[in-house]
Amino acid sequence: MSSLAPARSFVTACSPQLTSSLTQMFSMLDTAAEQMMVHKDFQAAFETCKGGLESLANMEQEDNRCGELKAGFCILGIQALAELNQWHGVSCWVLQQYELQEKIPAKIMQMCILLYSQVGEPAVMQEAARVWLHCPSNSRLTGFGTVAELYLLHVLVPLGHRDEAVEMIVGEVGSAAFTEEQRQTALDVVEEKEQQNKEPPLNPEITANPVSTRGSVIRKLETMLRFLHRKVLGTGSGSFPLRRVFLAAVLLYMLFFRMDPALPSSFMWISKLLQLVRQMWTAMFAPYYQALTQRS
Repeated sequence: MSSLAPARSFVTACSPQLTSSLTQMFSMLDTAAEQMMVHKDFQAAFETCKGGLESLANMEQEDNRCGELKAGFCILGIQALAELNQWHGVSCWVLQQYELQEKIPAKIMQMCILLYSQVGEPAVMQEAARVWLHCPSNSRLTGFGTVAELYLLHVLVPLGHRDEAVEMIVGEVGSAAFTEEQRQTALDVVEEKEQQNKEPPLNPEITANPVSTRGSVIRKLETMLRFLHRKVLGTGSGSFPLRRVFLAAVLLYMLFFRMDPALPSSFMWISKLLQLVRQMWTAMFAPYYQALTQRS
């Protein structure tokens, strides 16, 4: 996975009046970013983030700078866990840092939704995102609309939770997150997905018949080819044009039949046809090879 955000931006955005402890925390964050982005040492980056979060938890002062540092360590920690293929523990690890789901920053919530959607486990974030979106204080955050959109498109819609999706769009969450035009577009997306789910599945008998039909056709064609092959080989030496016509007919049939070699059902037919072609080739050209060998 690509790096999500350079941590150096947290340093430049902060006030120059920093205590020694905060300066040390920003230095650790910068180190974690370097380990992540430059050295690709994801385990070391995660350990640095983990140590930084522990140090922050022991600090008495609590201000915006501490919140920025905490978010920065979490962002890099999530990225490191994903790179280490330890994404299963991301949600629990983030919740340990913030204790309450509704206290998780919007950017981190967005990252978690996208991460679990990418690995095919959107249900992991369903409860956390629902609680976060229904917290009144979060509706005033800048990233509230993005979290609502990601929750709709990457959690509710893939899981087929139509009723909850519609309720969210037309309810308080949708009113705070989307414009009227966006709400209508979101409803259209949900309805389109619902129509796709209502399409009747293919009839098992219909899907099974082509396989059985293909098998019977293969047996009949095999019998016919062997019969023609024996007839061709049974003719005299002047039958060389007939043999060429027969071989051409077989090749043309393969083109018109449009058989897909990747289909498992085609393997047996292709193998047997190849055997027949080899037999015909030997019968047609072996006398010429023998004559050339005797002359030489």
